[in-house]
Amino acid sequence: MFRHFTSVVILLFAMPLHAAPTANELIVGMEKLMWSNNSHGVFSMSIKTQYWERQLELEAWLDRPGKTFVRIHAPRKEKGVGSLRIEGEMWNYLPRVDRTIKIPPSMMLQPWMGSDFSNDDLVKESSLENDYQHTISESYQQDGKTVYRITSTPKPEAPVVWGKLEFLIYEDFVPLQQSFFDERERAVKVLDYSEIRLMDDRYIPTRWRMVPQDKKDQSTEIVVKSIRFDQPLADGLFSLRNLRNPR
Repeated sequence: MFRHFTSVVILLFAMPLHAAPTANELIVGMEKLMWSNNSHGVFSMSIKTQYWERQLELEAWLDRPGKTFVRIHAPRKEKGVGSLRIEGEMWNYLPRVDRTIKIPPSMMLQPWMGSDFSNDDLVKESSLENDYQHTISESYQQDGKTVYRITSTPKPEAPVVWGKLEFLIYEDFVPLQQSFFDERERAVKVLDYSEIRLMDDRYIPTRWRMVPQDKKDQSTEIVVKSIRFDQPLADGLFSLRNLRNPR
């Protein structure tokens, strides 16, 4: 009996324990969950400031890691406006004046369509996996799951627009919050994720609320109306010709 007990103890200690995820695994898992290899979604964007409010209806395609295309369908005033990114280059198309504008790197921090999301936020020019180094700075329990706080700092010479990023991510890769810091590590804005719902083949947060930290009475909310992952994308979708051809 003692010999059997000793064998069980040895067996238990020999069994591999579930290893906690690394910071890089959490970031990669979050990106894969939210965007997969490619995605096509329909979104609403509500912009609220002290002086005015407006709502946009968007359609967006993402082919990771190098291509993004966004088209505005409503309201009528902005219908047809588009944004295209191919690798490190970005263009906006303004149908009312039939003009295509190339966005220089210095403009990637500028607001997209007057929202609290920057050009870089919308078209994802920066690569979290390739441009930042990630470390876990804290973990705690919430909703019966482990939440990890991850601090992401730019790699040397990385072409990024933020001085630092911080993430709160559940152990199952669902994002809870993202904070953006300038080069002096001052908080610029905070993005909160909520309303986790089944979208296509996975559960993701479907309401994303961005709040600038110097104007907390202002916000921009994106609501995911529908999204599909890893579907065939049309030839010519990510092209200047398509950008200039709103339908």
